[in-house]
Amino acid sequence: MLAEFRAKSQITIPKELVDKLGLSEGDKMEIYERDGMICIVPVAVYPKKYLNELREEIKETKAKIASGEQPVFDNVDALFAKLEGN
Repeated sequence: MLAEFRAKSQITIPKELVDKLGLSEGDKMEIYERDGMICIVPVAVYPKKYLNELREEIKETKAKIASGEQPVFDNVDALFAKLEGN
């Protein structure tokens, strides 16, 4: 596929790729150069507050696992068996 470099350094991503990757207006892209190639990678951007809350939740869960308060399962089937009371 060819794309043309236009005014204001703009390039249109071909519709086939947009559809294949499920891209939408407003999606964020990381753009970097590697070995003379321009790489464009879709990324998810999360607010810093959300990431801090997630870090705290992970920290609390690790503490619960270490204390034995949080059950740990070897596989998903074991988890569902526990949830179903088997």
